[in-house]
Amino acid sequence: MYSRPAIERNPNSVPSTPLPLALANLLLRPAFGSRRTPDQVFDRLLADAGQAEGDESFVDDFRFLLRCWAGAANLTPVGWASARAHVRGQLANRARIRRLIAEHPAIEREPIERPVFVVGLPRTATTLAHAVLSLSDEHRCPLLWELLTPDLHTSPRQRRGAIATGRRMVRGTNLFAPRFRDIHPMVAEGPEECTFALPHAQMPLSQALITQYADWYYQRDFVPDYRHLKQVYQVLQYGRPRRRWVLKSPMHIQNLDALLAVFPDATLVWTHRDPVTVVASFCSLIEHGMAVSTHPVDLHGIGATWLDALSRSMARGLAARAALPRESLVDVPYSWLGADPATGVPKLYAAVGARWTDADAARLPGVVARPRGSRPHRYDLSRYGLARADVENAFADYNALRAEVDRA
Repeated sequence: MYSRPAIERNPNSVPSTPLPLALANLLLRPAFGSRRTPDQVFDRLLADAGQAEGDESFVDDFRFLLRCWAGAANLTPVGWASARAHVRGQLANRARIRRLIAEHPAIEREPIERPVFVVGLPRTATTLAHAVLSLSDEHRCPLLWELLTPDLHTSPRQRRGAIATGRRMVRGTNLFAPRFRDIHPMVAEGPEECTFALPHAQMPLSQALITQYADWYYQRDFVPDYRHLKQVYQVLQYGRPRRRWVLKSPMHIQNLDALLAVFPDATLVWTHRDPVTVVASFCSLIEHGMAVSTHPVDLHGIGATWLDALSRSMARGLAARAALPRESLVDVPYSWLGADPATGVPKLYAAVGARWTDADAARLPGVVARPRGSRPHRYDLSRYGLARADVENAFADYNALRAEVDRA
């Protein structure tokens, strides 16, 4: 049963801007005017990153994204800098992956066998499921620093530089959005989700209101994105011991058909939770993340936008689920991980065909514990202009499935 957590005296008050973020906006204001000429900015980013022959479609898609992002309402100087950094990173990673495959054609022959994908709505313990599955020495989870700069990392110096990049990203997030670490803590050397490697994910949409890009995003064919994702993991695996990949992203739920077209032998671990709690918690996460790039933040706009996006994702996931072989799917009720992980995690391992060892059990308490110094995450649907009935109506079909999972 969903119970409303305690909230501040004024539930609709907007947190003040952290001083480091305010100062960064002042320092970046001189470059803010470049958003009026996004094509020129993009050309400079592309010149720095490089472009592989025959990759025009990939490049054009990111030119379109930057154009849309430049026109986002209430974008801040930090938001525009983040947009440029996101596009620059995607272009550079793509060029590097294509170059490595050209230099080492055997990379594309690396088998990604029987990968496990943790899917489900955000805030359903997908991160926790990913973390507990990473305990096994037989599993391979991508680390945040690897996803930010996928490479062969053949030298210690190159590796140290990539890790340092990941640490700067985490420090910047914690500095500009101090409460974000209480909601979704990140560690550069820890397991992270495919969102950072997929060319087009919901990350830009979580930072700004980009309506034109959103319309394009929800209609596109994601198979090329998942082919790129596979190449990322082939690069990270090349020349290293082969282990079973354990991967994760809530956004996979809307693209199961594309995922399985590229990873046909994947096992899907589908986590479940009351969508009323999910939507409230996720809107809070979006608020704290978006406040870095957008000011002011439209709280009711967040509610309307993400209720639609999450219910749309679930509808697509349910449609794809109907055609899945039962043996490829593992349903994980929230109680397995949220209430009694010592009992639930061994069941999860057995369901995906993995060995659960005494060593794994000994490490489990450290994985499921809240990070030291973190504060409770408090949230409320009404802050985002939503009511319980709004969510229950939008997720009626999913709630019927969830009831079946709980009974089983």
